[in-house]
Amino acid sequence: MENNTSLQQQLLDAGVHFGHLRKKWNPKMLPYIFAEKKGIHIIDLNKTVDSLQEASAALRQIARSGKKIMFVATKKQAKDIVAECAQRVNMPYATERWLGGMLTNFNTVRKSVKKMQSIEKMLNDGSAESLTKKERLTLSRDKDKMEKVLGGIAQLGRLPAALFIVDIGNEHIALAEAKRLGITTFGMVDTNCDPNKVDFAIPANDDATKSIAIITNYITAEIAAGLAERQASKDEETDDAVNENENKAARLQAEAEAEGGRGGRARGGNQPKRRVPNSRRPAGGGMAPKK
Repeated sequence: MENNTSLQQQLLDAGVHFGHLRKKWNPKMLPYIFAEKKGIHIIDLNKTVDSLQEASAALRQIARSGKKIMFVATKKQAKDIVAECAQRVNMPYATERWLGGMLTNFNTVRKSVKKMQSIEKMLNDGSAESLTKKERLTLSRDKDKMEKVLGGIAQLGRLPAALFIVDIGNEHIALAEAKRLGITTFGMVDTNCDPNKVDFAIPANDDATKSIAIITNYITAEIAAGLAERQASKDEETDDAVNENENKAARLQAEAEAEGGRGGRARGGNQPKRRVPNSRRPAGGGMAPKK
């Protein structure tokens, strides 16, 4: 409870409770609104804390299972914070512009990413040296342009398992694509949005930099914890496998030594020699003379 109180205080200090003007509100946000002050809706921080912890626990589980969580925020005040947090936990992100079909037309987007990577390789390994200066400059510009939009998803080999969105109203295309593909959605939802559009809604001010930073950093810390748990369980499995192999090797060695010991005794010279009976037939081949 003490932890919740301190978290609530931090959210209060960051201005997470400030909603939009009353005239801009979405009636579906009513359960998350605490009061109205000077024409502005105030978000209930108790609900924010509960929603944030529930969403974080789910994201932690997804990270622990080894699946990818994509961060989406193209708003000016959110893009730098979100990109930095996503990079910290090595997750994909889209902060410049949401390309239509980034999820629903994923194969085509992957082709663009591969093209960007091949241009980068050409420019780095010197194979572009044979081109003219103008052609090199054009390639470089194309790469920079693609890097800006696709750089955050360069390492994404398959569709993410979840999307974390800042301002679901602004990122409605990303939300619609995720919904169409059955991808779990998490979002910061202000008083002017419909919280039912996301699977995990976190009621919060999605315009203030401080508010975006505190929510995103909290979620990123939980994802990092999930990744650490995954690594720890992997290490444990590796240790178990190593111990099992060592035990198996020791067992086989012991069996081999025991087998060798038995074989040594069998071949040793301590055993009595078998007597060969004297033949009655003389070497000449005739009958033995009667006595």
